[in-house]
Amino acid sequence: MEKIKLLIVDDEMLIREGLKIMLSLFEDIEVVGLAENGYKALEVCKSSNVDVVLMDIRMKDCDGVMGTRLIKEQFTKIKVIILTTFKDKEYIQEAMKYGAFGYMLKDSAHDVIYEGIKTAYKGNMVVHPDVATEMMGSNATVKADLEKYGLLQKEIKIIEGIAKGLSNKEISEDMFLSEGTIKNNITNILSKLELRDRTQIAIFAFKNGIVT
Repeated sequence: MEKIKLLIVDDEMLIREGLKIMLSLFEDIEVVGLAENGYKALEVCKSSNVDVVLMDIRMKDCDGVMGTRLIKEQFTKIKVIILTTFKDKEYIQEAMKYGAFGYMLKDSAHDVIYEGIKTAYKGNMVVHPDVATEMMGSNATVKADLEKYGLLQKEIKIIEGIAKGLSNKEISEDMFLSEGTIKNNITNILSKLELRDRTQIAIFAFKNGIVT
């Protein structure tokens, strides 16, 4: 069985150790390191093979935002999931800007965190819907702002799906379209927005208030 190599980053030792104990119970998770801040996390990434980083956002010396930036600058394939609370809106937006692959609530059940790790490992964004709603609120300017990109309503809905961590198959089922049609539309979206991949589409969604 291929194991997901996980790094846990939190400045509280009890939380680090607790997450390690609980997540190590899952057969397909291997905790390869623990770190107390972003600088230490980068050191682990340099010395160990890491697939996913579970990173607290509020830490002394080097918080999750800077930690995400440092890791993603050197290790583009590593997926960083931010552990957050409802109060960290600005932190979340900054972390997403630097390449975080999503965020989860710190008090989520361990099986929910486990599913989030698997989702990120497979290449899909990890988004807690309650936090997304909290972040975006009601944004009346969204529609007007998006007009300049020439996005169709269908394309905006696909962007929403990507930002919520849905696969092409799930988006196709939700919109009653073929998976091939979804792929073609994503190609068009990338072209219109001059973006490289679906991760950048998700970040675009958060920056522009598309997620509801």
